[in-house]
Amino acid sequence: MINTYQTSVAAPPVPPRLSRSQQVLFPALSQGHSKSLLRFLAGVVMLHLFLSVGGFIYLKQNDTMHPSQLPSGEGKFASRSSGKQETSNRALARMVVRQQTAHKSGYLQWDMDHSVLKSVRYYHNMWLTIEQPGDYYVYSRVTFSKGDPKLPLVSMVKLRESEKIEEKIVMQAYCNLESSGVSQLCTATQGELLTLEKGNQLSVWLPDLSLVNYEEGATTFGIFRL
Repeated sequence: MINTYQTSVAAPPVPPRLSRSQQVLFPALSQGHSKSLLRFLAGVVMLHLFLSVGGFIYLKQNDTMHPSQLPSGEGKFASRSSGKQETSNRALARMVVRQQTAHKSGYLQWDMDHSVLKSVRYYHNMWLTIEQPGDYYVYSRVTFSKGDPKLPLVSMVKLRESEKIEEKIVMQAYCNLESSGVSQLCTATQGELLTLEKGNQLSVWLPDLSLVNYEEGATTFGIFRL
């Protein structure tokens, strides 16, 4: 007897079930997509590197750039700041002459209430004593309101190395008054660069102090350390 309930065809297999731990959250990238992502990341890294190097070079150039090479606003500010800082420590003197009652040859005396001294000392109201050695610009302006038929109108800047050493002439200037009935004025102006040591002293000498014009600003003397 033939068994009609049996067959030679096998039943199809049951597909495997994925457990929760084997679930795929992100689909796998193809090979082409992976290369594109790597290229993008490499480009971002290179761009960041170039920006960092460029910023460093820019800051370095600004640190070493002269104030005149900076942009207009920054250059003016830097120049003014550096200029103010440099001149704040420089020795200087701006002397205002004091009218003298004794009409004789000698040194001009200075009105210490109106004169300006910085890192410079004075001696007997006539001599300026150097405290900071260096190169100084020395200037003198003497105005004469009278002439002398026998003496030239001359002003001399004298230097002595110390109080006990004899002075010497380092600068001198002349002017000439025209001989007429009208009152005349002439000014002997001079300026010179001198190298001075600590303790050196400077003063202005005239052959006749009675010939000097003592009006404000007419006669003055000063030094400025470079």
